[in-house]
Amino acid sequence: MSQPSNPVNLHGAVDLSAIAAPKPPAPSESTPAGLVVDVSEATFNDVIQQSMTVPVVVMLWQVGEGQSIALNPTMEALATEYGGKFVLARVDVAANPRIAQVFQAQTVPSVLAVLKGQPLPLFQGNYPAEQLRPVLDQVLQAAQENGVTGTMEVDENGAGEQQGAEPVEPPLPPHIQAAYDAIEADDLDGAAAAFQSALEENPRDEEAAAGLAQVELLRRIAGLDPAAVLAAADEAGAGDLAAQLPAADVEVASGKLADGYARLLGVIRVSAGDDRDAARTRLLELFQLAPHDAPEVVKARRDLAVALY
Repeated sequence: MSQPSNPVNLHGAVDLSAIAAPKPPAPSESTPAGLVVDVSEATFNDVIQQSMTVPVVVMLWQVGEGQSIALNPTMEALATEYGGKFVLARVDVAANPRIAQVFQAQTVPSVLAVLKGQPLPLFQGNYPAEQLRPVLDQVLQAAQENGVTGTMEVDENGAGEQQGAEPVEPPLPPHIQAAYDAIEADDLDGAAAAFQSALEENPRDEEAAAGLAQVELLRRIAGLDPAAVLAAADEAGAGDLAAQLPAADVEVASGKLADGYARLLGVIRVSAGDDRDAARTRLLELFQLAPHDAPEVVKARRDLAVALY
């Protein structure tokens, strides 16, 4: 786990301005509106534009993951404490893997600042508020030095002016809401049962299917040491199904879709019978965790057709 670090100088940083799911829990009712926003790939460019005038702190997390669950209330509380001096943008990497790839996130949670469209890596993992305040103070100092001096206005009642917030969505179907509530409570078995109930009612419910695939992935990687899993897979042969399956899960969970897909395609190319079927089934399950038109999914589907026929 990396320690919180000072933000780097903006000179030479990667420009994010060209970047144009399971539902995360809503911000706490005590958090003024607009200080915490949930960001998708479709709305991320709005956040990048907002960083031209107001400092944005991006939290790459995963709904249901232990350290993410622990860090989230701390970051929400700090956003409220700082009273609009920065916006906290939460990105669920499982639902938005391309954002994780752009930031080259290796683990969750990972936290970065974005100033004038430029990312500044801050820290990875979960830390108490007293260790994070100095990091945020340094972000605000860097923002001041680079002319990013805007703030989110918070009125005397604690309400913040909405900027870049997503529109209010209609209530979720009961089974789907129950599943997300279970994920927030770290009850993966309950979430899986709720998603399964939703699919029994409507087998074509794509949100339930994607949610179930995510929960199954979380259950499979729980307790795994990612570095050890990947090292074991790299030492094993491409056809070693027992080594390659968890490695593909770890890579996809960390946002490395292309690597995880390629790993399973390697198994399919050199295997036959049950092993080949198992690798193909897992690959199809992992496809559900990304948009149908994601470049990684499109390419992997094409490669799968070639490998099979």
